[in-house]
Amino acid sequence: MKYLEEVKTLLIDVMNLGPAGQALSADSPLLGSLPELDSMAVVTLIGALDEHFGIAIDDDDISASTFATLGSLAAFVEERAQ
Repeated sequence: MKYLEEVKTLLIDVMNLGPAGQALSADSPLLGSLPELDSMAVVTLIGALDEHFGIAIDDDDISASTFATLGSLAAFVEERAQ
């Protein structure tokens, strides 16, 4: 997956996950599994993704399935960045 490591690094930075974030893989669940990923963190993360990848993310684009796993989030970014 092209953007997996970049999305992972951004997630670790935005969420201040530190060394624990390094253990995340494409299959790692996010929403509901990371206590740090609350609604405000999602908004902050979306802004960071917008800025870092130069993509526009509309409210309609965001769903629980987008943030289900690190892999699903990276796939979403990859689709938008095309």
